[in-house]
Amino acid sequence: MDSIKDGGGTSLDNKVNANSKEEQLEQFRVDDKDKAMTTNQGLKVSEDEFSLKIGERGPTLLEDFHFREKMTHFDHERIPERIVHARGYGAHGEFELYESMHAYTKANFLQTPGTKTPVFVRFSTVAGSRGSGELARDARGFATKFYTEEGNYDLVGNNIPVFFIQDAIKFPDLIHAVKPEPHNEIPQAATAHDTFWDFVANNQETAHMVMWTMSDRAIPRSFRMMEGFGVHTFRFVNNQGKSHFVKFHWKPVLGVHSVVWDEAQKLNGKNPDFHRQDLYDAIDSGNYPEFELGVQIIEEKDEFQFDFDILDPTKLWPEEDVPVKIIGKMTLNRNVDNVFAETEQVAFHPGNVVPGIDFTNDPLLQGRLFSYTDTQLIRLGGPNFHELPINRPVCPFHNNQRDGYGRQTINVGQVSYHKNSLAGNTPTPVSEEEGGYAHYQEKVDGRKIRARSESFKDHFSQATMFWNSMSDPEKLHIVNAFSFELGMCKEKTVREQVVEMLVNVDEDLASQVAKNLGLTVQGNNASNNSKSSPALSQSNSVKKPDTRKIAVLVSEGFDKELIAILEALKAKGAQVEIVSDCQGTITGADGSSLAVQHTFLTADSVLFDAVYIASPQGTTPTYQKEAAYFVKEVYNHFKPIAATFYGDQLLDELGLKGQAGVITEETETSFVESFIEAIAMHRFWNRAV
Repeated sequence: MDSIKDGGGTSLDNKVNANSKEEQLEQFRVDDKDKAMTTNQGLKVSEDEFSLKIGERGPTLLEDFHFREKMTHFDHERIPERIVHARGYGAHGEFELYESMHAYTKANFLQTPGTKTPVFVRFSTVAGSRGSGELARDARGFATKFYTEEGNYDLVGNNIPVFFIQDAIKFPDLIHAVKPEPHNEIPQAATAHDTFWDFVANNQETAHMVMWTMSDRAIPRSFRMMEGFGVHTFRFVNNQGKSHFVKFHWKPVLGVHSVVWDEAQKLNGKNPDFHRQDLYDAIDSGNYPEFELGVQIIEEKDEFQFDFDILDPTKLWPEEDVPVKIIGKMTLNRNVDNVFAETEQVAFHPGNVVPGIDFTNDPLLQGRLFSYTDTQLIRLGGPNFHELPINRPVCPFHNNQRDGYGRQTINVGQVSYHKNSLAGNTPTPVSEEEGGYAHYQEKVDGRKIRARSESFKDHFSQATMFWNSMSDPEKLHIVNAFSFELGMCKEKTVREQVVEMLVNVDEDLASQVAKNLGLTVQGNNASNNSKSSPALSQSNSVKKPDTRKIAVLVSEGFDKELIAILEALKAKGAQVEIVSDCQGTITGADGSSLAVQHTFLTADSVLFDAVYIASPQGTTPTYQKEAAYFVKEVYNHFKPIAATFYGDQLLDELGLKGQAGVITEETETSFVESFIEAIAMHRFWNRAV
């Protein structure tokens, strides 16, 4: 009898009788080095940089089989967690409109001031797996699902307004480069390795994005204190059919703030769930996170009036040139009941739009419109993911789609096709005037071509603008970030290539990084671009003390005035938590008591925004030792420090008295006011450390 064959034509007998596992695997090994690129069908590929379009700036064509094969394979590479944005956390809320957008869009939820729309938001890291730490240096996802009366609208963005690449066909390459290296699956949730920086150096459209990801924006203090951006250029279309280009912004009411790198690394060890814990606790305690929605709007006639292409996803629209118009506010006011059922099963898609919101020919956006549905099909097991509770629209939906995995709707009747007479030709398409979605009728004319518009080829001017916009401490952090990341690369040639690329951004930046890496800067391509955008610097962000966490270091015998001071701090919006030798209750000199939330074993300075030393006289040596380490670390992370009673003795011993952000006023009123002001400042970068 012939041997039974498996689907690949290999004899199963041979598999059983193989001498070793190594021999079994050998026939499947492929070495791609020095080979011509082909499709999975063996067809040689002539171009792998650009998707097929009508004209250089035209829409991407569905007939681009190479793009679809590449993207489909990429979308199905992981099950069941998301390939990117796997580590995420979500919350429910509502969006309230401030100002009518009737002049720009016919979207119903943007018409009448005061209109409230339910939302679900998912925040996430991009590169790491579901089990990775949340304080990785990374871009953050900021995806919002609006449950409108016209259907679901998904604003699927990031906390950075630009992206690494210009064309979606390169997205699989980017993520392959940023993910753990396949030969050893190291490192997790980190870009500090050779393949990522090799990709950066050889795909220099990444220059602007890596400036952002090497900045403090990539290590936010919390989800509540980071901006969100739609990244792409979209369209608003009004009732008259007039179109405007639009970009979307989420502005956190608490301002934009970050941690320092040493803090981030320690937080990943002390509490890898720090960001989700912060979001959950804030909502649970009634300190609801708030974000104002802003839009930048450009008239169609002004499309080519800028020194950048407004469709290029590696470019932003400087707020000084195109002001952000604040039109509403989102409040997150309810935690999920079940993380899997809601946060994990939620399915976003930038193609989920409502009448009045449309797309542009941004080639990265065009590819995302294909990719997201394709991804959900495998991640959620079939075409009915829209029927999961978290994804269901609040308005009714009717069509002729039937069956498939996970079907919940029980459709009655015999008809499931269009056109028909048996059901009176229902469900029936409706006209644009009746609310039917109609795509904006943009004139498109050009040859089918794989190319990139000349207007997309400036990769450095906005990267330089970002650098010019940073404060001195922010610039130092960027230099240190590049130096750390590149210092972790094993290949010297990779480090050299990136430094050469940085010369195009700023020669001083490149020189500082090169010095730290033991390299020399080659060539002189330095930019003379002096343009800056103050809105890009976190030093210019809103500064509030609200919901900031203060560690209060205290032990038995505390002063009777302490409780009044703590209540005054709470009244200013701060959150105080007691840290002492042991848990339970401690008693003051007057017999009053305080509940202890943490000991020095369960708390760490990186979990707090500030420290208040309220030591009584005669504290234990153990307390003094632990408190000294705690306070010194707070100081080294540039955070506010305050001391009253005998706490200032510890500051004397540590030599910290009189330093910036160290508060030791004697009177209760002046002490509280000064400490709250210091907390609002967030960090004191002018300290000697």
